Amino acid sequence: MQGLKLLIVDDEPDIVDMLAYNFEQEGMTVSKAYNGTDAIRIAESEVPQVILLDVMMPDVDGIEVCETLRQNSELKNTLIIFLSARGEDYSQVAGYKAGADDYVVKPVRVKILKHKIEVLLNRFGAKNESVDESNITINKQRYTVSHLGEEHIIPKKEFELLALLLSSPERVYRRDEILRDVWGDAVIGDRTIDVHVRKLRERFGDNVIQTVKGVGYKFAG
Repeated sequence: MQGLKLLIVDDEPDIVDMLAYNFEQEGMTVSKAYNGTDAIRIAESEVPQVILLDVMMPDVDGIEVCETLRQNSELKNTLIIFLSARGEDYSQVAGYKAGADDYVVKPVRVKILKHKIEVLLNRFGAKNESVDESNITINKQRYTVSHLGEEHIIPKKEFELLALLLSSPERVYRRDEILRDVWGDAVIGDRTIDVHVRKLRERFGDNVIQTVKGVGYKFAG
């Protein structure tokens, strides 16, 4: 993350300062905003690679900020991660619908947040807008998959699972790695990965993902 530009937006200065200190230690250039209006102004002028964005702010809330920023073509590759004390499902759904790449419920665990950013940068970073392997091309900004000339819009977790496997096609991903990188802290059933793999196979062919018994899965498209 050395040299990346990060914008932290929160109306609680202590949280902003704590996060800024930790990410500056990682070599990132950090800007700060304490309200939505300043967040939009700074983001549009500095075009950071990552924005950490509070949801509940007094003037313009984080949802509106996110929606505004997503209308700016210069910020299409910027990762936006919501930080919020609101953990209800409907709040998280609203965040994703506004265009967020992730949603983290406070209190924030810095090590986990750093890992999430690293994973998202590797998977959806500006350096790789699309990944092309065999008959499958994924577009990481539009969340679309092209297969044999046909474009598909698939559920977010299916897309993230496919994107993860495509990021290193020769690598076998262990089940615990997939759970961590795709579902994060979410509590899910033991068969969730298998269900998503099955759905991807139904969409793109039985051979698109290979099961390595006792280990995990790899892209085999």
